Amino acid sequence: MDFEIINGSVETLKTECIVVALSADGILYPSAAAVDKASNGYLTELVNSGDISGKAGEQLLLFKVPGIQARRVLLVGLGKSDERKDRHYRKLVKGITATLKKSGITSVVFALDGCASYRDDIYRETRQLVEWVSADFYQYDETKSKKADPVKLESVQILLTEEDTELGEGALLDGVAIANGVDTARELGNLPGNICTPTYLAERAEALGEEFDELTVKILGDEEMAELGMNSLLAVGKGSAQPSRLIVMEYNGGEAGEKPHVLVGKGITFDTGGISLKPGAGMDEMKFDMCGAASVLGTMEAVAEMQLPLNVVGIIAAAENMPGSQATKPGDIVTTMSGQTVEILNTDAEGRLVLCDALTYAGRYNPETVVDIATLTGACIIALGHHATGILSNDEDLAGALLDAGDFAADRGWPLPLWDEFQEQLDSNFADIANIGGRPAGTITAACFLSRFTKEYRWAHLDIAGVAWNSGGKEKGATGRCVPMLSQYLLDLAEQVEVEDHHHAHEE
Repeated sequence: MDFEIINGSVETLKTECIVVALSADGILYPSAAAVDKASNGYLTELVNSGDISGKAGEQLLLFKVPGIQARRVLLVGLGKSDERKDRHYRKLVKGITATLKKSGITSVVFALDGCASYRDDIYRETRQLVEWVSADFYQYDETKSKKADPVKLESVQILLTEEDTELGEGALLDGVAIANGVDTARELGNLPGNICTPTYLAERAEALGEEFDELTVKILGDEEMAELGMNSLLAVGKGSAQPSRLIVMEYNGGEAGEKPHVLVGKGITFDTGGISLKPGAGMDEMKFDMCGAASVLGTMEAVAEMQLPLNVVGIIAAAENMPGSQATKPGDIVTTMSGQTVEILNTDAEGRLVLCDALTYAGRYNPETVVDIATLTGACIIALGHHATGILSNDEDLAGALLDAGDFAADRGWPLPLWDEFQEQLDSNFADIANIGGRPAGTITAACFLSRFTKEYRWAHLDIAGVAWNSGGKEKGATGRCVPMLSQYLLDLAEQVEVEDHHHAHEE
């Protein structure tokens, strides 16, 4: 599917379908008004006769509208001005893509005049359109004998004024890169545990390294991790025949020696719970327990494609948690890479056990910031449902940057406290720290555990347990969150770099 920004008069554009809009009170926006004028009031007549009123999400597909070149006109209602929030805009795009799929249309022009979103921001509205249209045409067929029919829609054009074109083209390039990253994250999440193993994740990272010159990849196996003292990470994979992997991707887009921003992903490619075995119902969804890792891979792809002027390191702690004869038992004590000892009271609280060693490893880079991403706690779903990523941090500015990035990218997070009082729940009589802190504040105590390994740098933890995949029904599958939030966070940092460079150039 090709995306393109175009200019021109609506009535002269040759396309299979042009999408134009009206407001809740039947007022036609400029592109729709131009179609109306060229067709001698055809659209006004439809509004007057009550065929369409402009309610949010309303649609009318028109064939052979007189006086215009497009074969079809899709007239859509944007509702009232307070009905243009991201949720409404997302539903609008979903409705349009459903119509495009059903009609088998191969080319479409969106002429929404920058009015579909509540924010007056052509860059944002254009980028979201690109990301969401891409997402709606994603199809999983990797493990099906009958492959999905090829997507019929080949060309998506977005009509902008000449003065908005440059901004729109930047939005389009960023949107395509982020959409590709989301696709990668979804594909990895959706693959079953017998295909997507720690070794497979490592191979996907290596393939990404071959695709982009600025990206170098190194893989640490069980022996190398043992030498580094990563006994906590290794304890998780001990019950599995699959070897564990630490995957390190270094993107060098910034100045040499510039401190990198590190992303650390939880890559439990399947989570049975280990000896603390999970109940069987819905356990198949534990193939999604590597969605944090998938979002790191997807974000690294987006960053490399956008060629951001930053140094970014992606670290994935990959293991399979199985109840084999070598498996770690409740009550076992391990020494982490940091030297701290952990009493593993529950082998199903394994995400923090792989992450803590990866976070210690991240310290070797003398990082500017570290963000870890993990499907960490069911408690996060109880706290925030399926709409927001939990954000916990030892640095208010970093938490704020992620919160703002999530808002802008329509991939939202919400902060939870990381107070010292919660730390006491992790006290152990037999080790420095226990790996669980009981039922109360489960998301917070998990982050408290990780905070013991991140004292040397600015760190934030994203708990994506509620947002990384959809359960049950036709929507079941990985979402690719939080690739948009992370990409936006890094885009914001890149913008700061560019502003500083511009400022220094003027000083010289």
